[in-house]
Amino acid sequence: MKPATGRRSRLRKRTKKTRPWLLLFRFAAWLICAGVFWCGYLLWLINGYPTDKHLDKADAGIVLGAALWNDVPSPALKERLEFAYRLYENGTVDKLILSGGLDGNGSTKTEAEGMRDYLIAKGVSADKLLLENKATSTYENMLFSKTVAEQNKLSKLIVITHDYHAARAEEVAKHLGFAQTEVAATKSEVLNPVYNESREVLAFTKWKLDSLLLSLRIRSSEP
Repeated sequence: MKPATGRRSRLRKRTKKTRPWLLLFRFAAWLICAGVFWCGYLLWLINGYPTDKHLDKADAGIVLGAALWNDVPSPALKERLEFAYRLYENGTVDKLILSGGLDGNGSTKTEAEGMRDYLIAKGVSADKLLLENKATSTYENMLFSKTVAEQNKLSKLIVITHDYHAARAEEVAKHLGFAQTEVAATKSEVLNPVYNESREVLAFTKWKLDSLLLSLRIRSSEP
């Protein structure tokens, strides 16, 4: 009986030695599953945002900035501006708030200034364009544009951006207490959907964490 008892003892010791690795493997597997579920959930939000919904007339549209190339709007930013121009031309918005600071790629103009010059060249009157020149993120776009809107007594607003960006922009607007605000989204013909949606998943995850910290007052609401 002693040899059998010795074998059982060695098996128990071996099991105890391997158990931490088994627990680590299980934890990693659950973490991967949670990550896949989370990414799927965000992609559902990103791709499920409607681009054809009816838009009521508004006091102003807020155009969220994107990169300038050699001080002129990049192809992606031109898509947002063309969409904003159509909304202005058909009377859906009376004014446009152009939001975006220096993007750090060597441009000498802010994104807002580049957007203004583009729209003026298309025939939009300069007095219909309000500039927000400081924002460097979506949160700042919305926060600073809200101040511009309040200063100009503009209450009903439409946020103008791309479809992949719309769901996050809407959540930021709600967090900041925007009232009577819709998000209008345009599809892109120039952006790589895989790259942009992957990047947006990361940005959306960061926003979810930031919004939690803001709600718990662990992080200041000011940039």
